[in-house]
Amino acid sequence: MTHRWPRQPGERSFVPSALILVPGLIPLFRALFVFLARLPLSWLHALGAVLGWLTWLASPTYRRHLRQNLVLALGEDEARRVLPAAIAAAGKTTLELPAIWLNPLEVATRHVVKLSGWELVEAAQRAGRGILFLTPHLGCFEITAQYYAREAPITVLYRPPKQAWLQAMILEGRARERLKLAPADLSGVRSLIKALKRGEAVGMLPDQAPKVGEGRWLDFFGKPAYTMTLAARLSETGAAVIVCWAERLPHGAGYHFRLQAPAEPIDGDTVERAQCINHEIERLIRSCPEQYLWGYNRYKRPAGAEPPPGTLEDGCGDPARPAAGDAR
Repeated sequence: MTHRWPRQPGERSFVPSALILVPGLIPLFRALFVFLARLPLSWLHALGAVLGWLTWLASPTYRRHLRQNLVLALGEDEARRVLPAAIAAAGKTTLELPAIWLNPLEVATRHVVKLSGWELVEAAQRAGRGILFLTPHLGCFEITAQYYAREAPITVLYRPPKQAWLQAMILEGRARERLKLAPADLSGVRSLIKALKRGEAVGMLPDQAPKVGEGRWLDFFGKPAYTMTLAARLSETGAAVIVCWAERLPHGAGYHFRLQAPAEPIDGDTVERAQCINHEIERLIRSCPEQYLWGYNRYKRPAGAEPPPGTLEDGCGDPARPAAGDAR
């Protein structure tokens, strides 16, 4: 099915290390963002591909982590095939942000030119059920909640970046009329639950590494990853679970917003549900590995967290920490 105009579910936004600036450069950088927001998406993606390769060439640590994550998930041969596109996609993730954050909602969401699976949303709305959108770091994850907000209210969990200037820009781009931001604390969790009980939508990034005490060590592409349990707990409310992402189309032609039901039931206790969600995210990533954010530090060990089962706690070769350079 192809439909026109919905929107994104997110949580905390991806904050690339390239956006961490010294205070004196902040006005110049913001002016650059405003300028970039006026450029065609095709230009932003072309420039973003260049940025991705420059980042790859400039950082040996980033190169090592990105390659490690790819090989772990896909194997040597497939990783070698996907690598060039993944490098470019990481830069596109950064440079498409101005077009989404700094334009009116109607303008930003015009980039969604194709929609598949919207009947899942309509069915949940007819049944009066809340909707839990699970959107991994795949494709343009910033546009999905934006698009859904055109149609109906959505609440997304939000953890502000450390840079105050960047936070102001994100709030400007995310705080739309029907897009509510819930803080990443107990009050925010309550807001998410209340939204679902009202039959509204909630969105989050289920592959985002949580803080200590907010997750469990679970399998993700064959390696222990500290996995949030909040998404699993919200799935216990009876909400309709929809896995979604926005695929970048070639040559900056826009995005294909794809929504689908989980391939396997999300059931069991909270931990079992969290593992089910990890498997769903793996399936989604395998459908288009070129557009996953492989440089994201999915396997990091949060400060104060116990090591994953079966590992040593000393700092030498701790497998819970390394897999991808933290791009936040």
